[in-house]
Amino acid sequence: MTSTTDIAEQLSKVVDPGHVLTGGAISEDYTHDESLTVPGRTPAFVVRPETAEQVAEILRIANERGVPVTARGTGTGLSGACVPRSDAIVVSFERMNRILEIDTENHVAVVQPGVTLDQLDEVTATHDLIYPVFPGEYSASLGGNVATNAGGMRAVKYGVTRHQVLGLEAVLATGETIRTGGKFVKATTGYDLTQLIIGSEGTLALVTEATLKLYPRLRHQATILAPFPTLELITAAIPRIVDSGIGPLILEYIDMMTLSAVTAYAGLDLGIPKEVQDTALAYLVVMMESRTEDRLDEDVELLAEQLAELGAVDIYVLPPSAAAQLIDAREKAFWVAKANNADDIFDVVVPRASIPEFMTKVSELAARNGSWIAGCGHAGDGNVHLSIFQPDAEIRYRVTRELFEIGMALGGAISGEHGIGEAKKRYYLELEDPVKIDLMRRIKTAFDPSGILNPGTIFDSGDQP
Repeated sequence: MTSTTDIAEQLSKVVDPGHVLTGGAISEDYTHDESLTVPGRTPAFVVRPETAEQVAEILRIANERGVPVTARGTGTGLSGACVPRSDAIVVSFERMNRILEIDTENHVAVVQPGVTLDQLDEVTATHDLIYPVFPGEYSASLGGNVATNAGGMRAVKYGVTRHQVLGLEAVLATGETIRTGGKFVKATTGYDLTQLIIGSEGTLALVTEATLKLYPRLRHQATILAPFPTLELITAAIPRIVDSGIGPLILEYIDMMTLSAVTAYAGLDLGIPKEVQDTALAYLVVMMESRTEDRLDEDVELLAEQLAELGAVDIYVLPPSAAAQLIDAREKAFWVAKANNADDIFDVVVPRASIPEFMTKVSELAARNGSWIAGCGHAGDGNVHLSIFQPDAEIRYRVTRELFEIGMALGGAISGEHGIGEAKKRYYLELEDPVKIDLMRRIKTAFDPSGILNPGTIFDSGDQP
């Protein structure tokens, strides 16, 4: 068995010794992500490469020595997918943080995995372009977004990460490097390895470069907040809004408890009269964008008329500052739940027309088990975010499992954007089709024969040789 010292010496020949960390030099930040249920673990090594060639050599060493490897971006994930084993090498991409190209002719950006969303947004803004995926944490890295297929509130218009990635450079467990896709929007040349790697949570390959779609940046925006007496009315309104052709950038629902919590957390007063607050059980937030102010005004007027006809208690066109604060507060709903001692969070996805039935059954489930479950969600795509307050681990497991079963019975899935990681692995392995799981295990083995890439994420560690 090769000693820790021997492996550290090998790694130090690949990367400057100052970027190979062991023991007390490994800070607590490398041990966890933002999952509420997966405890942090200190890895044996943290390595901070600067090039794809260095990543390839690190993986060759790990593969030869049978050392597990976990990739890490900024650690903003919510499923425990970057929590390493205690004998692992963490490959931190913090130094691979360069925007390699902004191609204004082909509308693409080529970035290293350590580039953050706010870093890319700052650069694309100077070209009047935008990368549209914002999953709620602007410090998140593009590599992490690719690994988890991150989504966010803008998915109703632009889709999720997999809709925006045109190509990848990725290093396999053996140290071999592949390139997939490119600066083109379609291809029918063999299997689509780009899409296979996206969302694989670091279990198939380590992404060292991504080619991303960019879009024209539309400067004019408006946000409407509409309280409704029932969630059913909100759900009925959603397809009508989509059918109208206004193309909402954001289409969110927030239950009254969550809205109260996030606005209090942000110190935000939306000026909603008490009589309206007493009537409304849920709120619809619609943000629109347009190339011209006149077109935006027309869309706002059309939407306001629609919402009134569809049962809204009232309609508020928010001032830009209040709108920005509300969207920011909604994006920080996780931190609000965490600050209020939530025991876990979920992001079940169901067909959007099934949201009322799903939420009704979730409320009944919570009441039967003495739990409290609050939520909000991406109403336009059926992605429901829930916080569960139930300190008893066994009761929480039963509630969570049944919650997922309800969602799957309605045609949904366990996770819409947070991923499986370690946090939801038990439920995934118990509830998903075993034929599909077996196929995915075989795919994992084809990419990673020795099983060194992120063992314990999605699958149990013992599922591979």
